[in-house]
Amino acid sequence: MKDLTLRAVHGLSGEEIEVEFQHNCWKHDRDLAIRYVGVSSFVIDPAGEDRGADLGAVMLDEILPHRDGCSHEIAFWDGTLTVVSRDLQAAWTEADCSSES
Repeated sequence: MKDLTLRAVHGLSGEEIEVEFQHNCWKHDRDLAIRYVGVSSFVIDPAGEDRGADLGAVMLDEILPHRDGCSHEIAFWDGTLTVVSRDLQAAWTEADCSSES
């Protein structure tokens, strides 16, 4: 996940959230979508700033056991995103890294 950027977060009102990450053509040729099921906590820090999804690139991420399933903390250059959920699924999709995009 290193050097991916946060593209979008979908489904904030329910127990299912999908977080989309965009590739970096210098290091990746795929985008990543992670679907979290049974979400009990979702935190973006720093919250309330006018940046929206612009937290910079992913520096590292860690998935740990949690009493509710698992905790996934993603550290970006300018903040963190933490999701606690019953389970998660990740899917990589082809990205266009041609010079025309």
